[in-house]
Amino acid sequence: MTVEVTRHGDVAVLTFTDGGVNLYSLNLHAEFDTALDALEADLPRALVVRAEGKLVSGGVDVAQFHARTTKADTQALYDRMLELPDRFAALDVPTIFAAHALTLTWALEVALACDVLLATPKAKFGLVERVIGLTPTMGGTQRFASRAGVARAKEFVFTGDLYDAATLERWNVVNRVIEDDDFDAAVLRFAEHLAVGPTKAFGAAKQILRHFESGGVAEANTHTTAIAAELFDTQDLQDGMVSFLTDGPGKATFHGR
Repeated sequence: MTVEVTRHGDVAVLTFTDGGVNLYSLNLHAEFDTALDALEADLPRALVVRAEGKLVSGGVDVAQFHARTTKADTQALYDRMLELPDRFAALDVPTIFAAHALTLTWALEVALACDVLLATPKAKFGLVERVIGLTPTMGGTQRFASRAGVARAKEFVFTGDLYDAATLERWNVVNRVIEDDDFDAAVLRFAEHLAVGPTKAFGAAKQILRHFESGGVAEANTHTTAIAAELFDTQDLQDGMVSFLTDGPGKATFHGR
């Protein structure tokens, strides 16, 4: 199993694979941590998360659950698992998850923690924990609800069915279904478009939206002006205003500083 990061200019691409169906394991999680440590130390201006293999993921290695002998030990495992999507959600740069095929359980929960979920028409998605009598433990239920609403999240988790990309695009879970012979290239082009934007301003937008998710519009409003004011010190804002006044809109070059 490997988790590798490659750089394409200002875009980082994180690719994971276990050489099979990409099941979650604690060893795979540890490799994610190493990759995320490196990304946090040298943030790109956009991050793509993708899988190598026939599937994005077939789910979790259930043997890890079954090996727990106490409720406390079980919760400790779930606490550890939840750390993974939370780390992606905490990144202050645009994050894009690329789903090219079947995406189950933990991989979908990581995808939902990313900012944008792109998919091919053949991709299918499921939170299928009901098959072992469990509920999603990595934030998938609530993050699905934040995109599609509580009623849709209940349906999705209760049925444990597989849903196609077109359906989840209609539900606002998948941002875009991309019909392209070279899906990876199309995703990279999308990421590059975000990477040339005002990266610090995007991070500020993510901070505001975290407040919205925790407390709605009123909570977000309480923090918006202070977060936006912090952008005063960024080169991109100062240069962007000068460019707008001198050359008109859409001519500024941003550097992520």
